[in-house]
Amino acid sequence: MKKKDKIKKIYSDLSKLYPNVECQLNYSTDYELLFATRLSAQCTDVRVNKVTEELFSRYKTLEDYANADFDDMSEIVKSCGVYKMKAQNIIDSAKMILDTYGGKVPDNMEDLLKLPGVGRKTANLILGEIYDKPAIIADTHCIRLSNRLGLCDFPDPLKVEITLKKTIPEEYQTKFCHLLVWHGRNYCKAKNPSCKECSLYTVCSYSKKDK
Repeated sequence: MKKKDKIKKIYSDLSKLYPNVECQLNYSTDYELLFATRLSAQCTDVRVNKVTEELFSRYKTLEDYANADFDDMSEIVKSCGVYKMKAQNIIDSAKMILDTYGGKVPDNMEDLLKLPGVGRKTANLILGEIYDKPAIIADTHCIRLSNRLGLCDFPDPLKVEITLKKTIPEEYQTKFCHLLVWHGRNYCKAKNPSCKECSLYTVCSYSKKDK
């Protein structure tokens, strides 16, 4: 099967399996998604959503974050790990968004990467989720499933992003990545993937190794 046809089948099958797919992080504003994504580094989305429930209720505006007490912020996000750095990144990002970008999270990769603690994965999530721009969110699930499905053949996030941007139709790049996250958590897990129960079994390069 040609890669183009394989991608269409993967997208079609997963869309039917997960008709209500969406970003797993809870948020209401552009900066809330930015901060939640920063907290998600080396932390589960479930944990982040528990933490942000308190965080978002405590800090109502971007100005609240910019003026936040570092110790108070650190205490709230402590369970997310690397909490001091994350707390400082959130405070500094809030200040930078207010001072440099007029209170609005940037809508382009170059400026997003200037924000403290923001890498390409976070930037792409913002571009795709907030601004509806073509974006490949190369997180651990996207990387693992893309390699197993034979869409690429390397673990490097940037290489995966560049490769998928060339092959995944722009109109559903963000949704495609969300679908991979959901499928990675339900079937294609890092250890002991449920290959025989997977709807993508017939087009998966990884599953063929067991035949």
